[in-house]
Amino acid sequence: MSHFSTVKTHLRKREPLLQALKDLGYVPQEGERSVRGYRGQTVTAELSVIMPEGGDIGFRLNSTTGAYELVTDLDLWRQSVPVERFLAQLTQRYALNTVLASTAQEGFEVAEQRNTDDGAIELVVTRWDS
Repeated sequence: MSHFSTVKTHLRKREPLLQALKDLGYVPQEGERSVRGYRGQTVTAELSVIMPEGGDIGFRLNSTTGAYELVTDLDLWRQSVPVERFLAQLTQRYALNTVLASTAQEGFEVAEQRNTDDGAIELVVTRWDS
C-alpha cells in the first residue's frame, strides 16, 4: 500500500519552481528521479529534492492541468514547517521569481525589494524609456 500523497499546485513553469526551491535552501535535481517514501517505496518525479532521512520531495507535471504536483510521503515529512506552510513559502518564491523574470524581459530593473513584517515581499521596479 502506497503512502505517497499528491498535492495539486498552480506552479506551471519549471525554471521559477527550480529557483524557488533553491531560494528556500533545497538542492533540486532535474530529470526522472525516484522519490523515496515508506519502507523503500518509490514514485517517479521530474524534479526531486533528496532528503537525508528519506521522505523525499518530488514534483511531477500533470499533463491534464499543466501544473506541477507535489508528491511526497506525508508520514515521513521532516521539514521544519508543515507541508501547507512549505507550499505557501514555495508559491511565494515562485511568484517572486516569475515576476522578476517577466519584468526583466520587459526592460524593468528592481529598484527596491524588501520583506515586510507580515512576510510579504514588496517590489519597486523602474524602467527608463528613451
